[in-house]
Amino acid sequence: MLDHSSSPPPSGDPLTDMLRGLRLDGVEYGRCRLAEPWGLHLCGQQGPRFHFIAERACWLRKPSGEWEELQPGDAVLLPHGSDHALASRPDVPIHAFARNACTAICENVFDYGSAGDGEGSVLFSGVMRFNLDGPHPLLRMMPEAMRAHELMADDPTIAPMLDAMVCEVSMDRVGAGGIAARLADVLAAKIIRSWVEHSCGDATGWLAAVRNPDLGRVLAAIHLQPERDWSVPALAAIMGASRSRFAEVFAAKLGQTPARYVAEVRMQLARRWLQQDRARIAAVAERLGYDSEASFSRAFKRIIGVAPSGVRGGDAAARRQRIT
Repeated sequence: MLDHSSSPPPSGDPLTDMLRGLRLDGVEYGRCRLAEPWGLHLCGQQGPRFHFIAERACWLRKPSGEWEELQPGDAVLLPHGSDHALASRPDVPIHAFARNACTAICENVFDYGSAGDGEGSVLFSGVMRFNLDGPHPLLRMMPEAMRAHELMADDPTIAPMLDAMVCEVSMDRVGAGGIAARLADVLAAKIIRSWVEHSCGDATGWLAAVRNPDLGRVLAAIHLQPERDWSVPALAAIMGASRSRFAEVFAAKLGQTPARYVAEVRMQLARRWLQQDRARIAAVAERLGYDSEASFSRAFKRIIGVAPSGVRGGDAAARRQRIT
C-alpha cells in the first residue's frame, strides 16, 4: 500500500529537509563475545553494517585495507556494507564470520561466542537497511567507514547512548537485545547526520548544491514532494531565477539537467514502493501521475535499467534466498 499522506512543509533549512526522510530499519543484530586472539572477516553485502565496541579495544580493517584501532565506546558504521574485518590485533589470522554458529536470542537478534583462553572482547553488531536506495546521491557520497568516536564532541547525547548500550549488551536482562537494537538505529542515524553537517566543509557536487541556499531549496522541494510533476519554470521559481539561468546553474553544479534529476528521484522512489511496499505497478504509475502503466514502465526502465516487473520479481527471489 502506498502512503498518500501529504508531504511535510519545508523547515526553511534545505539540509534538514533532505535528512528528514532518512530512516534506518534494523534487519539483524548480534552480540559477539570473542576470546583473544580472534579475527573475523565480514563479506560485503547490500545495506549498511554497524559495530559498537563494548569491551576491550580491537582493530578494524577498512575496505581500503588500512587498519584502524577502535576503543571501547567507539562505534563504526559502514554505509555501503563493504567487505571488512575486525580483529584483536592486525597480525592474527582472519577467519570468515560463521553466521550459522550463532545462537538466536530472539527474533532478529543473535549471540556469537568464540573459543579461546585469552581475555574477551564484546561487540554489538547490526545489519541495517536504509529507506533510501543505493544510487541516492547522499548514500553515494558517504565514505566507506564512519566512526562515532570523532563525533562525540559535536553531539553530547552520543556518550550516554553508548553507555546505555554497554549496559544492555552486558547485563543479559530481558529485552536487552531489542533495546540495544533501537539504540543502534538512533546512533547510526546520528553518525550520518553529524557527517553531513560537519565533515564536508569543502564538499563539491551534490552536497555543495544542497548547502547552497538557492539550489538547496530546489533539491529539498524535489525530495519532499517527488511525486509532484515538477517543471523547469516551477523549480526556477523556487530558486528565484529565470528558467535559463536556473537550468544553467543546476547543470553546472549537479552535472545533469533538472528533468533528468527529477526523473531519477521519482524512479528511485518507485523502485522502493515496488520492492519494499510490494505495490502494484499500476498503483505506482498512478501515484506518480503517469497516464498509463506502459508509459511509466518505459520511463522506469530508461532510468533504472530493468522493467518494474523485474524489480518486484527480483526482490521476491532475494527474500526466498535469504530464507533458505
